[in-house]
Amino acid sequence: MPDGKAEFEAALAAMLTARLPGCTEFVSCERLSGGASQETYRIRVMIAGQEKTVAMRRAPGGAFDEAMPAHPGLDVEAMLMQCAREVGVPEPEVFHVLTAEDGLGSGFVMEWLEGEALGARIVRSDEFAALRPKLARECGRILAKIHGIDLAATGLDKRLGVIPPDEFVEQMWERYKLFNTPQPMIDYAARWLRENLPADFEMALVHNDFRNGNFMVNSEEIVAVLDWEVAHIGDPMRDLGWICTNSWRFNAEAPVGGFGQYEDLFQGYEEVSGKTVDPRHVKFWEVFGSYWWAVGCMGFAEHYRTGPDKTVERPAVGRRTSECQVDCVNLLIPGPVTLVSADEEPVSDMPRADELLQSVTDFLRDDVMAATTGRNNFMARVASNSLDIVSRELKLGAAHRQGELARLRQIYASDADLNTLRWKLVNELRDGSLSLDDEALKSHLRETVVNQVAIDQPRYSGFRRALKS
Repeated sequence: MPDGKAEFEAALAAMLTARLPGCTEFVSCERLSGGASQETYRIRVMIAGQEKTVAMRRAPGGAFDEAMPAHPGLDVEAMLMQCAREVGVPEPEVFHVLTAEDGLGSGFVMEWLEGEALGARIVRSDEFAALRPKLARECGRILAKIHGIDLAATGLDKRLGVIPPDEFVEQMWERYKLFNTPQPMIDYAARWLRENLPADFEMALVHNDFRNGNFMVNSEEIVAVLDWEVAHIGDPMRDLGWICTNSWRFNAEAPVGGFGQYEDLFQGYEEVSGKTVDPRHVKFWEVFGSYWWAVGCMGFAEHYRTGPDKTVERPAVGRRTSECQVDCVNLLIPGPVTLVSADEEPVSDMPRADELLQSVTDFLRDDVMAATTGRNNFMARVASNSLDIVSRELKLGAAHRQGELARLRQIYASDADLNTLRWKLVNELRDGSLSLDDEALKSHLRETVVNQVAIDQPRYSGFRRALKS
């Protein structure tokens, strides 16, 4: 596996000229800013005397991924895209699946398709104004095609893991517990999900990450479904709930991806599948979506500490767990909340800590971003946003934790420290001794989670929604 840029490009050029039909020369490549889980590259090559563009998707750092039930591997991801393409799902053509001999790690080379994949632009840009009213229905139709793929005929039944709803909930809860950090709202959501499991469902292919931001559009239609890396066999309503999860509405109010309504999504699905959608079944998976992503965000932070890809993006995504938790609050225990006030800034320090932070933030936003493009520009934005979080933490963090401690001490009539009481609450949620309907519990969780989001991302739509409850 190549270590440096020159070695990487040499291995890439050798692979392309040997494996890509008609390729005579490697011209250039650029790593794109999206894709926190996998690397994506835009590559220019010469084919039949003309410069062409292809795309490559590979494991972070050029590693060789190991197939697991929840992560079948990039070779299976390529297989899924090919199977979906055959049943009319918009997909790029896959040209080559990387092998060990290529020296580039796990991945594949595919057709480059033009389109927009940034969810915020799909939700807001005038370019897609005519598309948005019909997009939810199209998503429903595409999902029905995916769920209708014959698993046995394609051989996918032998390459994918099977994850029924109860196992999926437990799987994520066990993963969360390995982080060994008490997050009571995650335990609350896990309890609710375990007590409200769907009783009637059919197993099918589940994309498991079909959402706004994971498909590419032009002004008229979806041109490609992306990121099949966590596909499995399970309850297909998982996909309908995931695209409705608030994290993927990009601060818009429309429940389906920020651009459409439940009714249109369900209608499109029913037209192709011939099956009736139960909105309560979808809501279970919408709650699960926020729970799943709350745990997933924590995984990004853990990967930053232990994994090969130590980018500024991973801990920033880790902080988004509070956004998902406030979405669980809004879905399960909405109600009134009170925000803490900022601590007064010291006036004698020159410069103050907040001034140092602000100066670096301004440098990243005003100077670095103006002088960069592509991935470096994106990372500068992520870094400046992370510094904003630190700044709000300095202003609000102490008061927030004092409020959390005071509520817990009142609940338990104890003068124990915050960490001890957090664990006491979590353990009582886990062993079932504390009722989910306890009003003091619900009020405490709302206050704690909403005030944490005020630090992590006060512009998040779930935060605004919580304040209106």
